[in-house]
Amino acid sequence: MNPILQKINSDLDDIKKKNRYRELRESNLIDFCSNDYLKLSNHPELIKKFEEGIKKFGLGSGASRLLRGHRKFIEEVEEEFSSWVESASSLFLANGFVSNLGLLDLLADKNTYIFSDRLNHASILDGIRLSGGIAKYYKHLDYTHLEELLSKSPSINPKIIISETVFSMDGDLANIQKLIELKEKYNSILILDEAHAIGVFGKSGAGLSLSSNLNVSSIDFRIFTCGKSLGLEGAFISGNNKIYKEYLINRMRTFIFSTAPIPAIIYSIPKSIDLIKSMEKERKEILDNADYFRKKIKEKGFSTLDSNSQIIPLICDSESNALDYSEKLRQGGYDIRAIRPPTVKKSRLRISLNVSIARNDINNVLNILN
Repeated sequence: MNPILQKINSDLDDIKKKNRYRELRESNLIDFCSNDYLKLSNHPELIKKFEEGIKKFGLGSGASRLLRGHRKFIEEVEEEFSSWVESASSLFLANGFVSNLGLLDLLADKNTYIFSDRLNHASILDGIRLSGGIAKYYKHLDYTHLEELLSKSPSINPKIIISETVFSMDGDLANIQKLIELKEKYNSILILDEAHAIGVFGKSGAGLSLSSNLNVSSIDFRIFTCGKSLGLEGAFISGNNKIYKEYLINRMRTFIFSTAPIPAIIYSIPKSIDLIKSMEKERKEILDNADYFRKKIKEKGFSTLDSNSQIIPLICDSESNALDYSEKLRQGGYDIRAIRPPTVKKSRLRISLNVSIARNDINNVLNILN
């Protein structure tokens, strides 16, 4: 047998033995697991705007933006987005993964120290590896450990600190003020991934970095995805200096060598922003429901770690335990998926609350998990 095929067969057998085998599955059950937090993907006004964009611009873009895939209105959308999140400039890309991958590959080289929370998203971890930089992983949300690592790095070397703001699997929040302080103390570039915060946190739903009295201009780059709360797809890299956008356009490989996203998607983003700005009540309901769920599930003996967002992990004893709970919930009409190693260290159910979930559904899920 071909050695690569042999490795594939062996690896798949091992995955199955460990109860870590994954399959694609469509679901029409009640959604407790998607990242469509505000349910804008089916909002009639957003659909109407998208249809209008299709009629104006057709389907595919046909080329990268540096060739024939650019439209003037895209720059206007980027400017509107920048205004919303209070950045100097923004650049639209195909998705959050290529944004993190491309940005880290661009900014870092073999002499750059990159300080990353251990639980950052795979796109960040892969971007660090791709960059060839000197990776330093600090304990999750442990900023004392981060400072220890920073203090031991040579002052002459460039430094990047990168973190999610709302962590996608644990649902806990970064201390952005502390990250800003350390960035300034150690003359570093600070990158924050706001993928799971936009739409739910911050002024007008513009992200956790726009909460409280944070000096957002101290954050060099923020990544905002459009495939979650915005109900669309794509991502923005927003910078605190206008020159950053110019540099990304000229040097970032995942922008230069990628076909531009569907124009109608980008055309629809302003409508999505308008809807999000008007959904203060819905944001509060999501977070109130999350508080209620955490309180009730802890009374049943489940650990939710330090979740403080719409994302709630329910820690399970094993992979099979997580799969069993997920199946019971599926039979009860609820779509809650088991998340297993190596995606996370401890197997769990990942609860992800959205505006369509009624308190009655939360109580039903709690009863199934009794």
